[in-house]
Amino acid sequence: MLQHPHSLYEYHVWANEQLFSHLEKLPTDVFHAEVVSVFPSVSQTLEHMYLFEQLYMLVLAEVPTGDIFPKIPGWREEAQGKTVDEMRQLFAGVTDQFRDLLRRTPDLDKAMTIEHPRYGSLDTRFSDILSHVVNHGTYHRGNVTAMLRQQGYAGIPTDYLFYLVERQEV
Repeated sequence: MLQHPHSLYEYHVWANEQLFSHLEKLPTDVFHAEVVSVFPSVSQTLEHMYLFEQLYMLVLAEVPTGDIFPKIPGWREEAQGKTVDEMRQLFAGVTDQFRDLLRRTPDLDKAMTIEHPRYGSLDTRFSDILSHVVNHGTYHRGNVTAMLRQQGYAGIPTDYLFYLVERQEV
């Protein structure tokens, strides 16, 4: 892995926060407006991201798959119909859980085996799954930018380079 796992995760948190700050400045109807894209709205894209983060936080905590999948309907219900600020708060909660897990995991490159009911097992590393979480967020933040542009609004830069520049300025 090229970046330290903690730094990579902090980039992900920063990028999500940039997006939430930007969304709060736009008219409220933009968040739930229907568009033709990967997801039908910005809000539903963020709902998906939230579910994914919850799921993979538990995967990284080595919670058995059979205990994770039953939680998905509750997470989905928890995230549906939220405002930008309410969604931001949900993300803040899972971010706290991720940071706690990172603090409690001495070897962030430890070997793991992940079981998936559809795709079977995967021998991997904690850091690889954390990279997957970050990459997934990057992909969907790009979806949100495209959805905003369809509605006549600009996106917000969340590239890793912008994160590095901002960190350097502090």
